[in-house]
Amino acid sequence: PPGHSFSLELDTMGQLPARHSSIRVVLECMCSREQLLADTLCFLHHPNDKLLRDRSSSLLRTLCTGSYLDVEKIACWVQLLVRSAWLLLPQSHHCQLTVLPSSRSCRFQLTGTSKVNICTEMIFAVQQ
Repeated sequence: PPGHSFSLELDTMGQLPARHSSIRVVLECMCSREQLLADTLCFLHHPNDKLLRDRSSSLLRTLCTGSYLDVEKIACWVQLLVRSAWLLLPQSHHCQLTVLPSSRSCRFQLTGTSKVNICTEMIFAVQQ
């Protein structure tokens, strides 16, 4: 969302780690955009009571632990989103969607009327 930047944490040698790196969320000043466009609040310079009403702030609280994206929270959020969206699709009347247990990815199983199972997994990654 506007007012946020994301960066991979460097390891102790100053190199980007290949796996299991932390993604830091950094707040950026949006005062000039707020004054010009009035479409967002500056997260750095507004009191917290105003931030609670802002959707992107709420989303980041949902997806982050402290200043870092939390892959378990992201997986849980995506699972809920997919489950809710599935009910709106016409295919939901002919196939059953089951969310399979997983804390660091999203695993789903579709079971059709012919009892054929299709399993899929979404793994979250960041391109360096």
